[in-house]
Amino acid sequence: MEFHIATSQQIKDGKVTDVYFQRTVEILKEKNIDKKVTAEIRATDLPLDWNWAVLCGIEEIAYLLQDKPVQIRCMREGTIFKAGEPVLEIAGNYTDFAILETALLGLLCQASGVATKASRCRIAAENKTVLSFGARRMHPALAPMIDRAAFIGGCDGVAVIQSAEMIGITPKGTMPHALILIVGDPVEAFLLFHEVEPIDVPRIALVDTFGDEKFEAIKAAEALGHNLSAVRIDTPNSRRGNFKKILEEVRWELNIRGFKDVKIFVSGGLDEHSILQLNEVADGYGVGTSLSNAPVVNFAMDIVEIEGNPIAKRGKLSGSKNVLQCPDCHQRKVVPKDTELEKCPLCKKKYESLLDTLIKDGKVVADIPSPKKIRDYVLIQIKDFELKL
Repeated sequence: MEFHIATSQQIKDGKVTDVYFQRTVEILKEKNIDKKVTAEIRATDLPLDWNWAVLCGIEEIAYLLQDKPVQIRCMREGTIFKAGEPVLEIAGNYTDFAILETALLGLLCQASGVATKASRCRIAAENKTVLSFGARRMHPALAPMIDRAAFIGGCDGVAVIQSAEMIGITPKGTMPHALILIVGDPVEAFLLFHEVEPIDVPRIALVDTFGDEKFEAIKAAEALGHNLSAVRIDTPNSRRGNFKKILEEVRWELNIRGFKDVKIFVSGGLDEHSILQLNEVADGYGVGTSLSNAPVVNFAMDIVEIEGNPIAKRGKLSGSKNVLQCPDCHQRKVVPKDTELEKCPLCKKKYESLLDTLIKDGKVVADIPSPKKIRDYVLIQIKDFELKL
């Protein structure tokens, strides 16, 4: 037996492809038909109420297509894009990349969805901590991808060890209910955690295992004193009632006992909407399922030129394109690629192209930034964004 996953080499070899691409290549090669094409990847619309999304997965695209005789222009990873904007363009002989379309789209669709959901949670949480807790909701082979995308989108940390190592950060988490259940007493479990774990691991007590959140929070504070960094509340939905009121009660009881510095960390079924509701009282969030199960961005890949001539199926705009943005007011528009860069009518600043060369003649020519740098880029772009319930 083995895990039901494809290896990196199988993906690069085109084994993970829809069979009709393989059949198309067989037909074209058998009949000695091969043409240079330009294809673009874009999303006609975005999920739910999203009016923007975060592009993620470009580094894996570079790994997939390096050494292939193609040219790729794309938006920088972490770029905010909108529906209808081409985020990536690939040019080359069609049979050289046709069987990779399935993988190309898969790498971008899911990662961009996770990154966008994380950015929405980041905006809702303002300056509060947001951690990615979603690995257990998806196949474990996907955990590093999910956590990387969540981190890029704005999460402050991730819980999975392998994910954190790949990103280059320290994994973050609290304690599970299992520790308290096995030890049999919350206070004893808190004290054992404090005794065994290194001092640089924050003491965050889970206070909803056996009793009322308020009373277990008081016990944790009295047991650990000012070694207690935070209490975590993960109350099941069946016991929540007015969850915000529960948090307010815990905050009150900690404050009047001199524990104003003890934070309240919340987890369990959270998304950007519940974060907005709780943000007055909560200090941090562990977001799980809504990140790992984020809606995918429905990218499609379409041929827009053949042998340099504009052509596309109906419903699509033919021809190679640029996405232009004003560096000051960020007004954007999609134009034919050869359109001369003009000035923004509002700011009078010259438009800049958001599509830059990633691969030239099979060689990666763009810098591949670290996840931390991509995250910083995302945070700069979304700093003035707001979400409304």
